[in-house]
Amino acid sequence: MLVLDCTLRDGGYYNSWNFPQRVVEQYLQAMDAANVDVVELGMRSLKNEGFKGAAGFTTDEYLDTLPLPPSLKVGVMVNASELVSASSLEEALVSLFPKSAEESKVDLVRIACHVHEFEQALPACKWLKDRGFLVGFNLMQVAERSQTEVEALALAASKYDIDALYFADSMGSMGPEQCKTIITWFRKHWNGAIGIHTHDNMGKALQNTLTAIEEGVTWLDATVTGMGRGPGNARTEELVIEVAALQNKSVNLVPLMAVIRSYFQPLKNKCGWGSNPFYFLSGKYGIHPTFIQEMLNDPRYSEEDILAAIEHLRVEGGSKFSFNTLDATRNFFKEKGSGSWSPKSQILGKPVLILGAGPGLTEHKAAVQAFIRKYSPVVIAMNAQSSLVEDLIDLRIASHPVRLLADCQHHLNLPQPLITPASALPDDVTDSLQDKVLYDFALEVTENNFTIGETSASIPNSLAISYALAVAAAGSAKHIYLAGFDGFGSGDNRTQEMQKVFNAFIEQVKLPVTSITYTEYDITSISVYGV
Repeated sequence: MLVLDCTLRDGGYYNSWNFPQRVVEQYLQAMDAANVDVVELGMRSLKNEGFKGAAGFTTDEYLDTLPLPPSLKVGVMVNASELVSASSLEEALVSLFPKSAEESKVDLVRIACHVHEFEQALPACKWLKDRGFLVGFNLMQVAERSQTEVEALALAASKYDIDALYFADSMGSMGPEQCKTIITWFRKHWNGAIGIHTHDNMGKALQNTLTAIEEGVTWLDATVTGMGRGPGNARTEELVIEVAALQNKSVNLVPLMAVIRSYFQPLKNKCGWGSNPFYFLSGKYGIHPTFIQEMLNDPRYSEEDILAAIEHLRVEGGSKFSFNTLDATRNFFKEKGSGSWSPKSQILGKPVLILGAGPGLTEHKAAVQAFIRKYSPVVIAMNAQSSLVEDLIDLRIASHPVRLLADCQHHLNLPQPLITPASALPDDVTDSLQDKVLYDFALEVTENNFTIGETSASIPNSLAISYALAVAAAGSAKHIYLAGFDGFGSGDNRTQEMQKVFNAFIEQVKLPVTSITYTEYDITSISVYGV
């Protein structure tokens, strides 16, 4: 068995492959002590777009600066996409590997391949072998492929002198039985060494690796603390214990635990890799974990946003990550329905007070309630929050399907009618609200746009505030007042997104918007105490 640690390569998706030199040196000594056989120290790439640290390129010059223990073999990874898209495969390889294995510190080259790239990339194996390198191929997203497809891959591989043919559970969706099945399919035509690279979406990375060992797999990937894209990988500190037990060997974990304590654990606490319910769902539904990683790192996505996005990707397909697809998951209403309720029936010519969930509403509760009693605005509370006396709230408004589903019991117990795009909601949401009075005001999401109709509107996103502003405008409100819209801090993406909403509404609808409690948004603001 051969343990390959790829922390500096796979973990680089969290820190742009920028590992401090002292940490790399500690890591190397720790790998040596823990009986790791190969360290994959980073990528080799022809692309230089945006800053990446040394492990993003892993040049021979960089490797020459490292105190490499003699017992460790050194690996680098190349993306097949760069090879097959090059005008000349040989020229690309010459640029990536100007030195032979004899001249370089690199012992092993692994090529990461999507299935459709495999046959085009295979000739790179001969070129690399001729120059003395060990060669591995990592086939990605194999767990989503049929028996016929996997056997065809194995047959193609059998025609080349590959040192290790890996399959990667890229989606983290694989279980032990599927792991066994895939290995059986490979063995139909491939008699060489098989490797496994697992992801921990469903908490099965180590279990799948141990199952693979039982089935004869001999090349085993892992990373320190599981550091890797999305939820990460099998954890090196656990795998080396299991392998040592199988081989009846001892293992020295002291240097590894020291570098985990000083560097990797604090970084994990900051970046948040490791399995969680969101990654579990992504594995279960075959959704690329980068979708989850990006949403967890974007404060615009609440828990309900992430769950809604997962449901969208489950239905529409999310095996391939793209930022365009991710953006689309936040907008659930692509087509405007007709709606059946006109806000003019409740609002016409009256001021409207929209209640947010910021702390300013609770802090100034008494003054806001006095404002309502004195000026009699139509009071619209967003979602199920209830900071004020219930009989002062006229209507509630909500547009987010997941938020509605989570709050449905609250809404059923609240006395106010609920404004919502009822005709466009999923059946499970409307079924949960069947005993609630619903005012169906339809919406359509159109970027940077407010277009107001009688019973529907186009709005720039599906945020409740965008929807509430549109309802007030459709009702021909005299003036819109806000309370409890404090903001999230000047550097927060949510604040910036909300500001864009206010800017677009004020510019396009020409209806005055005034906050009566503290707000950091650039809108007209007065004090509720001075009204």
